[in-house]
Amino acid sequence: MGRVRKALWGPLGLGVLVLVLVAGGLGLYWFQPWKLWQDTTVEEALPAAVGTSAPASTAPGPRTLAGGELISHEHATSGSAKLLRLADGSHVLRLENLDTSNGPDLRVWLTDAPVKEGVGGWRVFDDGAHISLGRLKGNKGSQNYAVPGDVDLSRYSSVSIWCDRFDVSFGAAELARV
Repeated sequence: MGRVRKALWGPLGLGVLVLVLVAGGLGLYWFQPWKLWQDTTVEEALPAAVGTSAPASTAPGPRTLAGGELISHEHATSGSAKLLRLADGSHVLRLENLDTSNGPDLRVWLTDAPVKEGVGGWRVFDDGAHISLGRLKGNKGSQNYAVPGDVDLSRYSSVSIWCDRFDVSFGAAELARV
């Protein structure tokens, strides 16, 4: 019995133990399962134009150009997305009443892909044109994402909460023109 125990913890046994620990650590880093139980709520005010000289009471508010309701893909997702033009001509994508799961490496993407329900819609958003507006600020709440000035908005018809780590949409909305 002593021989078997000694052989088990010899160089081969220790090598296997180290390999299992390293693989487990990498798996935890890659999947980040603790994020499923962590919520980040972000409540940003409706954006106002930057650098306007008019008093807030007389300044024109943002104008909605397009919008839609978020549907669930890989994770249950709800809320709405609006594409806004501010008084100064800049554009913002606003997510309102967002409720989705937290996850690793979540991004907000404008895309040209059609929004499809079910599993068939989970992976279509990186097939065509897409632009990342940045990391998802929080998996709950209302938040604003600046659209770069050189983006041709006529090329994009949807928004996706995209998990860049696993190339899958958590949820998406068709942006119907108003």
